[in-house]
Amino acid sequence: MALDKIEKFNNSLIQHGKENNRIYLMKLDKRDLPHIIDDLNSLVEAKGYTKIFAKVAAGRLNKFLKNGYIREAAIPGFYNGKKNCVFLAKYFSNDRKKERNVKEITKITNISIRKSAEKRQKFIPGNYSIQKAAPKDVVEMSDFYNEIFDTYPFPIGNPNYLRETMKKHINYYVIRDKQKIIALSSAEIDQESQNAEMTDFATLPEYRGNNLASCLLTRMEEDMKAIDFRTTYTMARAMSYGMNITFSKNKYQFAGTLINNTNISGQIESMNVWYKKLL
Repeated sequence: MALDKIEKFNNSLIQHGKENNRIYLMKLDKRDLPHIIDDLNSLVEAKGYTKIFAKVAAGRLNKFLKNGYIREAAIPGFYNGKKNCVFLAKYFSNDRKKERNVKEITKITNISIRKSAEKRQKFIPGNYSIQKAAPKDVVEMSDFYNEIFDTYPFPIGNPNYLRETMKKHINYYVIRDKQKIIALSSAEIDQESQNAEMTDFATLPEYRGNNLASCLLTRMEEDMKAIDFRTTYTMARAMSYGMNITFSKNKYQFAGTLINNTNISGQIESMNVWYKKLL
């Protein structure tokens, strides 16, 4: 199956394709309102997608709600620490709209929230090293991601994608045991809005349990603070105890659940949104 495309849609930015079977309105340009709502519906009809997922400034919310969208999550101060963001969904399939693991996701989320009082691990264990990735690392990184994930919503298994995004708007981070990559993550930077998505976490199975994701997160936050970013956030797999607890322990606030949103490792999964105020 072909990877989902990221492209301009009028003046806005979307990702869409059959792998996630959805449209993701990643960045809405106000010049596209209100006609983009009908344009997105037309694209769904043409492609047969079952969901539209949209990040929208709270001030533009009502136009979407009147057209069948529902709120799934919200982050205060998402834009420059001032304006709020709402994560919206519109479903075109009853099956897509229904979460079959509600009890388990609620349990994981509640346990994670309670874990927020526990201490996080700030320092990298053992003789491991952590650093910002460089272009010379992309082939090794892509091989690593392909080993961990059967499928992923963005083409992180493609070295050209890693190289191009590294140049433009994504900082990648690696943890090594001697020369071997054992964990990876990234900070997807929105310079205009002073926020970053903390994402693409992966650890080799034999190194899990060492809180390496927490170490990566701490380093990424330090770098975001250094450039005066206001907010960091993530969309974590809702059925993952480890990732939800990692963010909660690092003082992230729970913002909501995106139902059947993302294709990871071969199946569509719901995602929990967490956020943190840096400044």
